[in-house]
Amino acid sequence: MKLEYAVRIDRLADTDGGGYLATVPELPGCMSDGATPEEALRNVQQAIASWIESAEEWKQDVPKPAPPLARAG
Repeated sequence: MKLEYAVRIDRLADTDGGGYLATVPELPGCMSDGATPEEALRNVQQAIASWIESAEEWKQDVPKPAPPLARAG
């Protein structure tokens, strides 16, 4: 079963190394980065899989993804 979580992508300051940071608000501490927003998004997919695997190993609940937000227009 594929679970889809909302991902937030923020640009990192040059003083922080530049690039982009992808975080998954529903999975505390789940994040990854990349040189481009697309790379950060690809990388965070592996972080999500690892987060879920670890939670299951530790017998922790894995939050279900929130329903998508409605789109206007």
